[in-house]
Amino acid sequence: MAEYYDDELEEIKRRKLLELQRRLAMEEELRKKQQEEEARREALLRSILTPEARERLANVKLVRPELARIVEDNLIALVQSGQIKPPVDEETVKKILALIYERTHREPRIRIKRK
Repeated sequence: MAEYYDDELEEIKRRKLLELQRRLAMEEELRKKQQEEEARREALLRSILTPEARERLANVKLVRPELARIVEDNLIALVQSGQIKPPVDEETVKKILALIYERTHREPRIRIKRK
């Protein structure tokens, strides 16, 4: 009985280990794909933006990474569609930042309920 129990336990351990190894391999592959995609994105932005514009976006990314990501996406889309010609300067980045900030920014509202 103990031998049967040990064999069954070993089989369960082996299956769990294989599942864990498979999951880790999938996560590693996904992480590599994300890194490659991010490297392509950075190279594209480097070719599109002037150094001053890249610096402006880097500063925004420190404070509001989600806003910087939206601006980067819009810049890439605008250049790929031909609406903006590279190199994109800092003034254009400022304008796009202002437009997107207006659309996404919400003023906090304070409501006072009286009893």
